[in-house]
Amino acid sequence: MQHLIQVIKQKKELKDISDDFVKDHLIKYQTKHNIKILPTNPKSKDFKIIVKDIRAELRKVYGLFRNKDNAKLRNELIQQPNQKNIHLQILQTHASTKERLPFYKDLYTEIFKITKKPKTILDLGCGINPFSIPFMKIKPIYHAYDINEEEITNINQYFQKNNIKGKAELLDISKTTKLKLLPKSDLAFLFKVSAILDQGKGHKKTEEVIDATPAKYVVVSFPTLTMSGKPMTAPRRSWMEWLCKRRNWDYNIIEFKNEIYYVLKK
Repeated sequence: MQHLIQVIKQKKELKDISDDFVKDHLIKYQTKHNIKILPTNPKSKDFKIIVKDIRAELRKVYGLFRNKDNAKLRNELIQQPNQKNIHLQILQTHASTKERLPFYKDLYTEIFKITKKPKTILDLGCGINPFSIPFMKIKPIYHAYDINEEEITNINQYFQKNNIKGKAELLDISKTTKLKLLPKSDLAFLFKVSAILDQGKGHKKTEEVIDATPAKYVVVSFPTLTMSGKPMTAPRRSWMEWLCKRRNWDYNIIEFKNEIYYVLKK
């Protein structure tokens, strides 16, 4: 299995995914296709099929929004001795965080009006969102989790250089048993990860992740623009509102041009 993982990760856009994440997908694939023994010969047809199928799955749930050139730029930026405003340059390198730059400060102001200023924050499936901490105007203990090894390294370096309390760690947030073991926190972010969690199969996994997250408040966000950049005809997620009512979770909605945020109180 380890050899398969290494071969699968030879593609540039996949090389920074954690081994455990790839391993989980391999195990699921093995179970689904009733494969008792995984092939070991890289030249065999079965080996090549597995590599191709797993790579396709990983691209679907992970690789679409990762830009290798931008990751290289982030690596270079984080090494600069002068860290003043470095967060602005880094946030410019990813589509989702770049879209939030005009309203990051207002976003956190509106969230904290509901949740009060948190002392501890969980950022699940964080990407490079932790670089937006300066917009919060507070100094929380910040725990960030993602499956990208390179991003986790960059975030930890940024935290150390800027005296930010907290840590970034590798974690597949779909593993709810592990989620329950995370530090209890005042607030958790789940920014634009619901579609990745659910993979078009209802919304059970998103509910499980919210339920397992050890935080009083959970902020779940969704895009309000289509892939072509046009406004969605129905940007609100009625299923999320029904879910909150069914679970007796209070919720507030914060809307911006590009993104809608559900602030849940469990």
